[in-house]
Amino acid sequence: MDEKGRINMVDISEKDISYRQARAKGKIKMKRETLSRIENMEIDKGPVLETARLAGIMAAKKTAEAVPLCHQIPLSGVELDFEINKPDSIEIECSVRTSARTGVEMEALHGVSLAALTVYDMCKAVDREMEIKDIRLMEKTGGESGEFIRTDREKIGEVVAVCMSQEKGTRKKPVPEIELAVDHGIKGDAHAGDWHRQISLLAEESILLMKDELDGDDLALGFGDFAENIATRGIKLHELKPGRRIKIGEEVLLEITQIGKECHSGCEIARKTGSCIMPEQGVFASVIAGGKVRPGDDLYFKE
Repeated sequence: MDEKGRINMVDISEKDISYRQARAKGKIKMKRETLSRIENMEIDKGPVLETARLAGIMAAKKTAEAVPLCHQIPLSGVELDFEINKPDSIEIECSVRTSARTGVEMEALHGVSLAALTVYDMCKAVDREMEIKDIRLMEKTGGESGEFIRTDREKIGEVVAVCMSQEKGTRKKPVPEIELAVDHGIKGDAHAGDWHRQISLLAEESILLMKDELDGDDLALGFGDFAENIATRGIKLHELKPGRRIKIGEEVLLEITQIGKECHSGCEIARKTGSCIMPEQGVFASVIAGGKVRPGDDLYFKE
């Protein structure tokens, strides 16, 4: 606003020209079948991701035409990358560079947004329930405000199920929420209290591997069948190292203590397939900060 209360574009003519860059991310979530059709080039409108890549580049170049008070900036580079996160989402990343008097944060965010909208447009005939979400600035450099890097708040995945058992020897069952206590584990769970393995986690991606092996078998798998307390999506849990900390939502903090464990008995899954994913890819953690965990909670790395 100027001294008369009128909206105006900020005058940047006195600022120095300097190298600046920005990187933004976002996600579009969809049905599993939709993601499969995108991967297999089965969308009637054509190659979805390459079309979205062009849309994102064009959008970054035209940001000043869409956002009222953005300056027109000569861009020296724009890159759009896509990461397919099975079973049901695509992460979009846009990086923008320039040598100018102002930064390119809006260009990076605009590129992500239009790339996501293009994916939606090309696939809406088969999936109108797609969700565009988590569009945010990841980092920027240059200018008077200096460097910005999103650290422990970068989302790495989400909780898809929480499970517990009230008696030892019974399978864990999905519940609406669990409550974690420091140095204990899940309140009310029969297996809580072991400091080294207070909480067990397993990635949905690992569970799907076992489902593929059981294709056509009469053994149906669900959350809790591998004795996991928390099932996640979007992060390769078994590739983490002991000591790594994961924040869940706004309260809970876990520290990884162990990757995999020796299977204490031959379960039905192991008998039918000859193997089980939990001893290899299950993750165990202790509770550093307690609180409630529910399906849909976001996961973050905590340094």
